[in-house]
Parts: sequence; C-alpha cells; structure tokens
Amino acid sequence: MSKSTWESRLPEPVHVTVDGASIATYVLAPEGRDPVGDVVLCHGTPWSAEVWAEAARHLSGDHRVFMWDMPGYGRSTRDPSVPVDLASQMSRFARLLAHWRLDRPHVVAHDIGGAVALGAHLLHDAEYAGLFLWDVVTLDPWGSPFFRLVADHADVFTKLPAALHAALVKEYIAGAARHQLAPARVDALSQPWRGTSGQPAFYRQIAALRPVHTRPVVERLRQVRCAVTIGWGEQDPWIPVDQATRLQDLLPGSPPVVTLDEVGHLAPVETPSRVCLALGDWLARSTHARPS
Repeated sequence: MSKSTWESRLPEPVHVTVDGASIATYVLAPEGRDPVGDVVLCHGTPWSAEVWAEAARHLSGDHRVFMWDMPGYGRSTRDPSVPVDLASQMSRFARLLAHWRLDRPHVVAHDIGGAVALGAHLLHDAEYAGLFLWDVVTLDPWGSPFFRLVADHADVFTKLPAALHAALVKEYIAGAARHQLAPARVDALSQPWRGTSGQPAFYRQIAALRPVHTRPVVERLRQVRCAVTIGWGEQDPWIPVDQATRLQDLLPGSPPVVTLDEVGHLAPVETPSRVCLALGDWLARSTHARPS
C-alpha cells in the first residue's frame, strides 16, 4: 500500500432504497465455503462503513458480513431532504435488516451506530443473536463541546472556506484516536465530508444528532432481548470509559466489558487486530452456546 494513499478494503457498494433513501450497502462472504452465520457492522459519526473494513475482511473468512453507510454518510445519499436524525436511522436499520432477510444476525455497532442498533431492537422489534457495542453513544451526556457548538451554529460552519473546513474535519477525525493516525487514513476518512455536497452534509448530520432521540432507548435498556458485550478504548477522548460500566449496570445480566489499553475512540481503525480478536472470541462463544 502506498504511503500517500489509502486503498479501501471494501467492495463497491450496492445501493438499495429504504423509505425513499438510497443506502450504500456492502456484503462480504466466505469464498468456497458456507458461512457459519451473519454479522452486521454499524458505523458511527463522522464515519462510514470504512471504519469496519479490516474487521469485515477478517470476519468474512467464516461469516457473511453486512455493512451500510447510513444516509447522510459515506457513499449513501446526502440529499438534504432525507432526515439523518437518530430516530430516522433506527427505523431505517430495522427495515434494512428486513430487506436483507436476516434472521437474528450478530450485530456490532460503534459510536452512534450503537444507539441506532439499540433503537432498532428496542423501538422497532429487530431481533439479534447478539450485540457487541463499541464506544457507543447512548447515555447522557454525550457530544463534546465542539460537537454542541457546531450543532447550534451549523449554518455558520457550512459557510467556512473549503480549505479551512477540510483542515477542521481532518483535525476532528484525527482527534478521536489515542495515537496519531496515518495521514493517508485521516484523508480517506475525511474525504466524504469534502466538496460541495460533503461540507454541508458534515454539519447537517451533527445538527441532527440530539440526546432526545437516545433517551427512549436508555429508558428501555433493561428490555434488551439478546446477549450483549461492551467494548471500549480506555483512553477514549470523546466518550469516557466509565460509560462502559454505567451501560453495563443498565443492561440485563451485567454484560462483559472488554477494554483496550492505549486505545482511543476509534478502536476498529486504531487496533483492528485486537478488535478482530475480541469479535472472534465473542462469535465463537455465541456459536458454542447456541442450542442445537
């Protein structure tokens, strides 16, 4: 791989339409063998399915792996008429699972993807075989001071000169990690947010994200109907690791917590090998425990 470019490990997306929104979807499967199960990977903000690329390739050795770019993100529609708030994404995810005809897949979710996956389960009756939550946005308070500043003044930030906006987005993305990310990786993760459609889309999605849409999920956490595992970067600068324990206390059965030392908010990108190891152990335990 060139030091100056980042080559995605995802296939070209297949676009499907859910509730009038064009969604970029990705499916990877084992070559020459039957999959042992289905795994769905959900991204957060300001990311896309790209953050799960390395894990998806690893998991697809045994499983069918499904990913999506939420509308407003990645290679999905950025049409400003399509709502990108969390309540809309929760409903869409439940419908997308029905479109894929998945029967109780394992779901792995990062950042606001955790809120979306929990909301689809608790508010829209999506059923999972298991749920692995990584550094998730769910419990109050969430949203950094910068995040809230942008949310309250999105119209001002949208008018920033393109070069200044690009620098801001790259710095914001790089700041999620504990250690410095490769410049080419930061460039790739920020690319969807640049240009005439990317810049307003970046501020639009931030402005649409409000804790009012996660509170109904938090109120129902005791009603989660599948086994949950929680993963967290111990040096997460965006969502403190103590939220993992708080979340553990609110979920049924006091689920296990996996913490990664010297890792920030972007574990799937910062240390994909350790994340893959944790996911592999989780899937192995779940498959072993599944009734025959």
